Amino acid sequence: MTIGEIGLRLLSAALLGGVVGIERENKKRAAGLRTHVLVSLGAALVMITSEYLFYQYLGFTALDPTRLGAQVISGIGFLGAGTIIKQGISVKGLTTAASLWTVACIGLATGAGFYIAAVMAAAIVTITLALLSKFEKVIAGKNIHPEITVKLDNKPGKLGEVASHIGKSGANITNVDIEEDDGSFLLVHFTIKLPKGLSRSDVVVSLKTLAGVNIIE
Repeated sequence: MTIGEIGLRLLSAALLGGVVGIERENKKRAAGLRTHVLVSLGAALVMITSEYLFYQYLGFTALDPTRLGAQVISGIGFLGAGTIIKQGISVKGLTTAASLWTVACIGLATGAGFYIAAVMAAAIVTITLALLSKFEKVIAGKNIHPEITVKLDNKPGKLGEVASHIGKSGANITNVDIEEDDGSFLLVHFTIKLPKGLSRSDVVVSLKTLAGVNIIE
């Protein structure tokens, strides 16, 4: 294998991993652009090394060029597990964990020189992540578990006041994601379950009556 071929495989793996990583980065997931690039690049390097060792010791001993790649597929699960977070009754990060595993497989394909499969897989993964989430909302129904994002003063008891207000409006909170803004404010994502006769807009109108609370649309 020439230096040019090695460089092409590594760069292609980094590029394809980055395409998937950009979508995850835009959605501010735990594993973003750099993580996906490194996973894909590392998987490609493992496959290139495996191929190198196979030809290096060909005729001296029996080697299976797929063994190192198999370890990548199983080992990437530990990294993916780090992106999975359980909050209340919900589990988040499964999609990102799956994208990391898939990117590792893309890296292996690129490292083996199977460019067509790697490019096609990267395209399908990107389309799946970017577009199918919209179809999921349509299928599930947008008003069953809508999300409300609020920016509120970072003061003791303020978050509890907002949560209590949502409950008094008749909605049930199923998940809460808290993202600190700059110390003075908190950015909070509420996922709620609406009973019949109550809409998301009704809850939003109710929250707007609270002081120090801004609705982020």
